[in-house]
Amino acid sequence: MKESQFQAELIKDIHKLLGDEAVIMKVDAGYVQGIPDLFILHNDKWAALECKRSAKAPHRPNQDYYVEKLDGMSYAAFVYPENKEKILNELQRSLRS
Repeated sequence: MKESQFQAELIKDIHKLLGDEAVIMKVDAGYVQGIPDLFILHNDKWAALECKRSAKAPHRPNQDYYVEKLDGMSYAAFVYPENKEKILNELQRSLRS
């Protein structure tokens, strides 16, 4: 599966999980190298997700740095088909608590 296909499915799953009040923004990959692909705003909380086509897909420069930094501020993670359900559960707990 292509990363873009996985990302489109993931966005639909997040909307199902959090409802229409969730705002999901795709980030311009050319703006800041390594910033995660998606930002999710839900009520007064936010999260960031970096999508990968598989658990073995390589990380681009700065991705680990930004995922770790943003996770310290709120919630951020790498998400791929193999861990999608785990990340969706963590996302829901983080944004609904």
